[in-house]
Amino acid sequence: MSQQYSAVVLGVGPERGLGATLSKHFANQGLHVFIAGRSEDKLNLVSESIIKSGGSVTLAVADATNEYDVSHLFEKISLQKAPLLIAAYNVDSNIPAPILETKMETFTHLWQQNCLGAFLFAKEAIACMQPNKQGTLFFTGASASLRAKPPFTAFASAKAGLRSLAQGLAREFSPQGIHVVHSIIDGVINGDRAEQQFSQYYKSKGEDGLLKLEAIAEAYWAIHCQHPSAWTHEFDLRPFKEPF
Repeated sequence: MSQQYSAVVLGVGPERGLGATLSKHFANQGLHVFIAGRSEDKLNLVSESIIKSGGSVTLAVADATNEYDVSHLFEKISLQKAPLLIAAYNVDSNIPAPILETKMETFTHLWQQNCLGAFLFAKEAIACMQPNKQGTLFFTGASASLRAKPPFTAFASAKAGLRSLAQGLAREFSPQGIHVVHSIIDGVINGDRAEQQFSQYYKSKGEDGLLKLEAIAEAYWAIHCQHPSAWTHEFDLRPFKEPF
């Protein structure tokens, strides 16, 4: 019987969301998937969907900014005895506000969700991958990772920090066989979050102006499958109609 490998996705929310779609895609590739997020109800729905499709899954309620929660998640992974092949940090907290109206608590919250949590996650994931000298570590970024545009300045500063974290990790751990990848999602994802939070803007984009969830997941998988002699560290995805 061949060895089963595992993947972990932190930041799994609604079924029509990137975290859930990545989890399902990795499960369809034969990996045992650990899904983690703050809502047990949402995790249960995603877990049921994976099982119905013939995949295997373990769920964990976890706050990405809580060091104990992140550590406990990776303890579960270690107990599974399925070497960790993919780890995806998909937490993406965004609160629009003009900078003079941005409270310290808001600025701190955005940094904790988008950057600090990634640091906690990366330390645990890399420690799991090092013994096998292989694995892909994904960080989901945004166009704000590259440029700050009001009223999203606080969000952009956090995403820029995430990008720098990914760069440093790539330079430190690539020689050890760990593929560190930062994605720039430049556009609106065709999922529940955008539809609910920015309904008018979401509708204005039209079908061809939205990023399809499964297409993003396919891109992540293709990057994971790259030969070490030609690794991508950073890539951007946008609809063909998106101006840039």
